[in-house]
Amino acid sequence: MIEIHNIQKSFSGVKVLNGISGIFESGKTNLLLGASGTGKSVLLQCIVGLIKPDLGSITYDGKVFTNNKLDLKQEIRRKIGMLFQGSALFDSMNVEENVEFPLRMLTPMSKEERRERVEFCLKRVGLENAGKKMPSEISGGMKKRVGIARAIAPNSRYLFCDEPNSGLDPLTAIKIDELIYELTKEYDITTVIVTHDMNSVMEIGDNIMFLHKGNKLWEGGREEIMDTKVPELREFIFASSLMRAAKKVDEELGSLDELSTIQNGREPEGEKPQE
Repeated sequence: MIEIHNIQKSFSGVKVLNGISGIFESGKTNLLLGASGTGKSVLLQCIVGLIKPDLGSITYDGKVFTNNKLDLKQEIRRKIGMLFQGSALFDSMNVEENVEFPLRMLTPMSKEERRERVEFCLKRVGLENAGKKMPSEISGGMKKRVGIARAIAPNSRYLFCDEPNSGLDPLTAIKIDELIYELTKEYDITTVIVTHDMNSVMEIGDNIMFLHKGNKLWEGGREEIMDTKVPELREFIFASSLMRAAKKVDEELGSLDELSTIQNGREPEGEKPQE
């Protein structure tokens, strides 16, 4: 579990994050939702320690991360896996070598132990036969899977994903969402995902934090987000004609169900209850 409290950050006098607080639970997919420029990626970078917040605190499973000793920060960082927006694979390394990289850098594993772990992770993401391929030889969806395998290779307790569906077709995007969701549940990982994709929200959004102009305006789950009364969130959700049409159909079906319930609750006309 990761807790953040009153995170504030400004650049050149412009406030980007305005006192963001929240809890990201383990075993759940925690989404940071919002339009471009709302502060999602900056908040993510603050949480993982790439950017230092001007104010506020970040805690990993009870251990304070902000303003703590370097050795403790490094201990926490060794448990962090990161899936970058563009996958960020090393072009000069094949798939196996890319997945092995954090094991060589962060663990005392032997060469044989690293090989076994790489094989396990590639099999888990469905790429057991792609280990010798170079990044230039695989598709965008496969690159994302390699990125996920590399992120979980060091037995990461925390997984951060920056726009994991960026540049993918809808079907592949759903498969990547499902894979991240499965791994989160299977290994009880604390997963934080930056996204603006409503498909991801509806598919895997256990906990959702909506940011708008550096402020947290709403927090909840995918079951309740469609009924939000927050104007900025409603505008974001129903920006596309497809989502507006889906909402209209849902409301019409709800009205029909309500009408059916009322009608079924009435006694048939012309009949009287028997004495």
